[in-house]
Amino acid sequence: MKQDVLISALQDLVGDRHVAINAKKTQHYRMGWRSGGGSALAVVFPQSLLEYWRVLQACVSADVIIIMQAANTGLTEGSTPSNEGYDRDIVIINTLAMDKLSILNNGEQVLSFPGTTLHTLEQTLAPLDRMPHSVIGSSCLGASIVGGVANNSGGALVKRGPAYTELALFAQVNASGELQLINHLGIELGDSPEEILENLEQGNFDSNALKNSGKASASDYIERLRDVDAVSPSRFNADPTRLFEASGCAGKLAVFAVRLDTFATPLAEQTFYVGSNDPAIFTHIRRHILGHFSNVPEVGEYIHRDMFDIAHEYGKDTFLSVHHLGTKSLPKLFSIKGRLDALFNNVSWLPNFMTDHLMQQTAKLFPQHLPPRLLAFREQYEHHLIIKMSDSGIAEARQYFKAFFADSTQGGFFECDAQEASKAYLHRFAAAGAAMRYQTIHNKSVGDILALDIALRRNDETWVEELPESIKSQIDKSLYYGHFFCHVFHQDYILKKGADANAVKKRMLEVLDSRGAKYPAEHNVGHLYEAEQSLKDFYETLDPTNRFNPGLGKMDKHKRNCSCC
Repeated sequence: MKQDVLISALQDLVGDRHVAINAKKTQHYRMGWRSGGGSALAVVFPQSLLEYWRVLQACVSADVIIIMQAANTGLTEGSTPSNEGYDRDIVIINTLAMDKLSILNNGEQVLSFPGTTLHTLEQTLAPLDRMPHSVIGSSCLGASIVGGVANNSGGALVKRGPAYTELALFAQVNASGELQLINHLGIELGDSPEEILENLEQGNFDSNALKNSGKASASDYIERLRDVDAVSPSRFNADPTRLFEASGCAGKLAVFAVRLDTFATPLAEQTFYVGSNDPAIFTHIRRHILGHFSNVPEVGEYIHRDMFDIAHEYGKDTFLSVHHLGTKSLPKLFSIKGRLDALFNNVSWLPNFMTDHLMQQTAKLFPQHLPPRLLAFREQYEHHLIIKMSDSGIAEARQYFKAFFADSTQGGFFECDAQEASKAYLHRFAAAGAAMRYQTIHNKSVGDILALDIALRRNDETWVEELPESIKSQIDKSLYYGHFFCHVFHQDYILKKGADANAVKKRMLEVLDSRGAKYPAEHNVGHLYEAEQSLKDFYETLDPTNRFNPGLGKMDKHKRNCSCC
C-alpha cells in the first residue's frame, strides 16, 4: 500500500485530527524523553479500542512497522523510532486517549486500558483504601499502567517487585503475518475481535464476580527478596520468570488491557531517616531487616551525599512543583515542557532546552526547601537511607534502630514528622531528573550523561562501586541512588568533555558483568542495551515477523519470515 493510501485509510478510521503527519507536529512523539528518536510516516491517536484494532489491521495490511507508545516517558529510547536501518515505513500508535480504568472484585483488582496512567490508578484507589503497584515516581510523569507492565518496571515499593500480570488482552501478528486478538484476561467477552472489544469498552461483564484465574502481580517477590544469600538479583528486566505475554513485551505486542492486583493501604506508617559514613553499616541493616524482621519495609530508598547535593540544587524546581501543585499537575507540565523544547530548539539563537535554563533560574528565587534535620544529616553522613515502615513494623524498626545506633560511631537515625517524610521522598524523587538537568545546564563544560540502572546480586555485600582509574578519569561526577532493599541502583555518570560515552559504557558494563550484576534492572533494554539471548528469544516468540518495534535490544530491524528470505 502506498504511503498516501495508508494515511488516507488511517484518517478515515480515526478522523483527520487524530492522524499527525507534519514533522513539527509529530516531533514530540518521535523523540525520546531523555535521548533517541527518528522519523515516522505518521502518528495515530485512536480514540476507542475498536479504532485501535482497525488501525492495527490497516498497518499490518500496509506492511509497515508499528511502534506502540503511551506517555513516552521511557529512559532507554524504547517507545520511539531509532535513527536509521529500518526496511519499512513506521507508524507510531499513541494509546493515551484510551484511558478507562475499571475496578474489579470490589477493589482487589483493576482492569486498565492501554492509555490509563499510574497517576489515575493511584487517585482512583485512594478512596477505596487500596494502593497500586507503584507510587510517586513514574506516576508523576504520566507513565501508563500498560507501559509499566510491558517494561517490567520496578519502583520504590519494596514489597511489590516488578509490574507483572498473566492476565491481558493483546493483538499479535503470528508467523504467517496474520493479526490476531488474544483474550487472556480471564473475562468472557465474546468470540470475534469486534465483539470482545465492544463488550470490554462498554463494561458488559460483572466486575465484582470474576474468578482469580491467574497471577496478576509478582506475588512471590517478598519471599524472593528475603533470600539475602542468593547469588542472583531480586529483579531485572531479562528475568525469564517475569516474561509472560504482555509482561515484559516492550511493545512487541499491541496490548489492549491488563488486569492487575491492588494492595491494602496500611493503617499507620512511619518514616525513618538513617545516615552513616560506612557502607558496611547499611549492608548489615539490609540483611538484618530482610532476614529477621517480621515486617518488610514499604519503602527503602538510598541516596549518596553527592546525589543529595545535585538533587538539592538541580531538582529544586521539580520538588517545588510537586510540593505546591501536587502530582496531578506534573504530567501536563512535562508535556508542555516537551512541546516548548521542541519549539525553542528550532530557534538557532536560543540555547538548547531553554525551558531547563528558565526553570533552573526560577527555582533559585525560592527559599530553602529542605528540612533542617535532612540538611544536618547531609553534613554528617555520606550515605542516606529513607525507610518507611507500616503498622506493626513501626515498633519493630524503632526498637531495632534505637539499639543499633546506641553506638553513635556507626551512624544515626531520626523519626520523620509528616512534613520531613514528605520532603525526604520528594527530594529522592527529584534526584531522578537532577543529573540530566546538571548536564543540560553545564553542557558546554561537561560531556554526555551515562545513566545505568543495575541490579546487584542479593548476596553482594560490596554494593559501593569501585571503578578502575581508566574509567574514573573520564567521569566528572558519579551519582548514586536507588532501591536499596531490592539492591537496584541508579548510577548516573556525567562524563568529562571529550570523553567517548560509548567506550566508557562498554568498559563500565564489563565491570558490572564481572560483578555478576544485571542491567537494565527496571527500565528495559530499549535501543540502548543489547538484550540477553533469553530476552531476544522471548521477543522473537511474541513477534515472529518483526512487525512491532524492531531493533529493540540491538536486534535486527528488518522483516522476518518474509517470502524474499
